Amino acid sequence: MELKTLNPGTEKQILKAQKNEITEYFIYERLSKTTKESKNKRILEQIAADELKHHDVCINFTCQNVSPNRLKVGIYYLVSRIFGVTFSLKLMERAERRDHINYSGLSETMPGTIEITRDEIKHEKQLLDLIDDERLNYSSDIVRGMNVAIVEITGTLAGLSFAFQNSSLVVGTVVIIGTIMSLSVMSTEYLAAKADKNIASPFKSLLYAGVANLFTIFILLLPYLLIRNIYVALSVTIAAAMIVIFIFAFYISVVKDISIIKRFFEMSLISLGIAALAFGIGLLARLILRIEVI
Repeated sequence: MELKTLNPGTEKQILKAQKNEITEYFIYERLSKTTKESKNKRILEQIAADELKHHDVCINFTCQNVSPNRLKVGIYYLVSRIFGVTFSLKLMERAERRDHINYSGLSETMPGTIEITRDEIKHEKQLLDLIDDERLNYSSDIVRGMNVAIVEITGTLAGLSFAFQNSSLVVGTVVIIGTIMSLSVMSTEYLAAKADKNIASPFKSLLYAGVANLFTIFILLLPYLLIRNIYVALSVTIAAAMIVIFIFAFYISVVKDISIIKRFFEMSLISLGIAALAFGIGLLARLILRIEVI
């Protein structure tokens, strides 16, 4: 079929699909070269070959060559290095699910799209069981480490800010509290992992929880180190906590295929609720105990 026999709308759809397929071919190929596990590598290589086949189906109708989206390839590769291969692949599969709609509208013009759609569904099933991703295996430890820091440190900062009204004193106190809390989180995770036979490395469980906890504490304390006005710093800290919650809620929603809205609002309400309660306690303590810091 020559390209001129296609109407402009169909031509645009097929070219878009063709570009998506060649881009995803390069993404899967690049990820297959970075994974060390042989089973994962083999499946990624097979999926890459399928994506190239889908591209070839499209080119039979368009008779045109298209270049891959190099930026998209680079972004997914970078995401895989930071957040793990599972997150990168599932994020891409979400986009592929949207592409099924494009193919469904082209089934009469391109009979081969039926096979393409069948392949895409098979890809999703393979990817669900594909990766033995260490970061995903220890995601529950990361959740607890971050959640404890967000709830307790945000609440502590709110309470101390209104009780002391002195940034240096608040930071010094929270550093002490945060250090003790991090040690407590790590020891708790280690003991829990030792008791769980399904966890391969209690030390890694401790490490992931501890790093997540310390990183979150640092992000929440940073405004107090950069901003002189303690109330502005508290507002920025709460905003930072919301951003951290959103990023992690998005991560979990992608890798676990759950609603981001439910997870985000659940964590946000708990964090802001504790912060509001701590604000009240701090204000009450200042009034009752007549705390004055010079």
